[in-house]
Amino acid sequence: MSNTRYSVRQPSAPYPEAHLLYVSVSRYGVDWKSIPHTHYFTELLLVTKGSGSFRAGEKSYPLEAGRLVIIPPYVEHTECSSEENPLEYFVLGIEGVSFLQSEEQPSIMTYDVRKDSGITELFQQIHQEIRSNLYGSEAICQHLLEVLILKLIRFWRLVPVANESLNLMKECFQIKEYLDTNYAEHITLDTLTRLTHINKYYMVHAFTKCMGISPIQYLNKRRLEIACHLLETSDHSIVDIASLTGFSSQSYFSQAFRKAYGTSPVGYRQRGKE
Repeated sequence: MSNTRYSVRQPSAPYPEAHLLYVSVSRYGVDWKSIPHTHYFTELLLVTKGSGSFRAGEKSYPLEAGRLVIIPPYVEHTECSSEENPLEYFVLGIEGVSFLQSEEQPSIMTYDVRKDSGITELFQQIHQEIRSNLYGSEAICQHLLEVLILKLIRFWRLVPVANESLNLMKECFQIKEYLDTNYAEHITLDTLTRLTHINKYYMVHAFTKCMGISPIQYLNKRRLEIACHLLETSDHSIVDIASLTGFSSQSYFSQAFRKAYGTSPVGYRQRGKE
């Protein structure tokens, strides 16, 4: 007689708490309304039959049986079906957690799950349970969702984040995008507070936590990067470059430049011509 025993440790929470909001099954028909929309929660869409496309903003992704789409909160999207090969798909609405491919801004992610039938089976089991309306169905669906999330994290090395963290990241990238575009303008913390409609001190804390530096430090870094590009590729005077990149004076620009690069703007330009 042989006996192999595997000890099970008490697992720590592998991802933020997720709550299943709904399960739906969609089939293309004459009453199909392809209207762009957004959600405050995450959606998991799994195509079971047919073909078509998934559209998010200006991007379009092909849809076919076995294609999984992970849709983060606040991303406008819609689905379009082929007339000849109508789409059918499951959708799970999930509150409390979203997924990133790395420490980046959330975006649409698509995967081919045909090599792992377990993913499709989990969607089917969740659907069957919620339809049965038997005792404990909702609890079983919740546990099946947790298994599904663990599989997604394991197979595609996704980074799960709590919705609170996601909202924090959304605010950070909104500020970052604004600074990247409007670096030449006169920008203060009050400017960014009006942009995000959140408390000034919370905004600074959130951005610093997300980006590693404060909003004003990021703004100066961005301005200096643009200044370097102008010094390398244009004949603009140092005074003009200081003005074009948003510095209040040439002297402040030169001081900040020397501190960051160890040389003056003039010295940087000459060194690039050698």
